[in-house]
Amino acid sequence: MIQAVIVAGGLAARLGDETWACPKSLLLIGRRPFIEYQLQLLKENGITDIVLCLGHLAGQIEQHLADGAKFGVNITYSHESQPLGTAGALKNAQRLLKGDFLILYGDSYLVFDYQSAIGFFNRRNNLALMTVYKNHSRYDASNTEIESELVTGYDKIEKTPKTVYIDYGASIFRREVLDWLPVNQPYSLKQLFKRLIVERELLAYKVTERFYEIGSPGGLEEFRRLKGGRYDSIACTG
Repeated sequence: MIQAVIVAGGLAARLGDETWACPKSLLLIGRRPFIEYQLQLLKENGITDIVLCLGHLAGQIEQHLADGAKFGVNITYSHESQPLGTAGALKNAQRLLKGDFLILYGDSYLVFDYQSAIGFFNRRNNLALMTVYKNHSRYDASNTEIESELVTGYDKIEKTPKTVYIDYGASIFRREVLDWLPVNQPYSLKQLFKRLIVERELLAYKVTERFYEIGSPGGLEEFRRLKGGRYDSIACTG
């Protein structure tokens, strides 16, 4: 069974004072911390083995979730002593990763058919898969180009008429990709994606449901409306 990695070690600078003493993953929405919505979604999609990559205020998150048993999942933790970037966090967690794995950002809520994407990936020999959404810059700036089943362009300075997709926020990797990453050095998923594109190893999996995120004030308010609950900017669990 595939593991899921949630990268949740960032400082959440865009949210300002909201996350100075409370990690973004524990912001309350409808009286539940955001990360509980993520765990529930993964569990509903048959993914229960989860690695959390933590940095900023990690102790609060670990205290709240413990081993994940009360949420019906199994959680292990990887801690950063210094910011390593999204791909650097994966390298730091390498000892916990048993095989192929799914990665999500700690501020994203993504409703799609996870098992269908995993099956698509398993039927091919490529090293990685990016979920993509035909965004037309509606919810954020489109940054991805695809051709047939491959991602052929990502985060280019100059956009083209093909740049209508956006990186949806969920990716799948084979474990050997970790050997491409430097040890104890900052490295981003953007850098890794661009290398995979050059090698023609990055599959594109199209999703049809829009993404949600709480990494920006507007995104946070939108997710609150989605869940029909209040957003408590003061209280923090843990």
